[in-house]
Amino acid sequence: MESKPENIRITYRIATIGEIIGLRDRVIIRGTDRSSPGFPGDEDSDTYHLAALREGSVIGCLSLMTVHQDNQSAFQLRGMAVEPFYQGQGIGRSLLAFTEKWVVKHTPVRLMWCNARTTAKGFYTKRGWKPVSEEFSIPGVGPHYRLIRNLDD
Repeated sequence: MESKPENIRITYRIATIGEIIGLRDRVIIRGTDRSSPGFPGDEDSDTYHLAALREGSVIGCLSLMTVHQDNQSAFQLRGMAVEPFYQGQGIGRSLLAFTEKWVVKHTPVRLMWCNARTTAKGFYTKRGWKPVSEEFSIPGVGPHYRLIRNLDD
C-alpha cells in the first residue's frame, strides 16, 4: 500500500468548473443516483469554484452558489470534495478556511449555508457552522443536515 506523503505543499485558489468537475464526479457523484456532477448554476457569473492543488493537480474543491437566505445574500456551499488519497490530512479544513477568508476579503456576503451529508456534520460544526434543521434525506443521495455559518461571528 502506498503511504501518504508528509509535508505536501498545497495551494488554494479560485478555479473553473472544468478544473473541478472530474473530482466532483469521482468523489461525490459515484455511488449516488445522480447522473451528472454538474449543478444548476455552475456556469453563473456569481458562482465561484475554489480548489486545493498539489503540483498543479486539483485534489480538493468546493463551489459557492449565490442565493438568498433569511432575506440576505448568501453563498450555498456545494460539491465539497477531497481526493480519497488526501482525505484526513486537513486539506478540506484548510480549503474551507481559505474559502471563508476569501469570501470576507472579496465579497460583501457574510452568510454561508450548506446541505451537509450526515457523515460530514461534525466536520462543519467543529469549524463554527451551526445546524439549522433536523436530518432530512435528499433522494438518491442520502441523509443530510442544513448548516449555516455567519462570517461576522
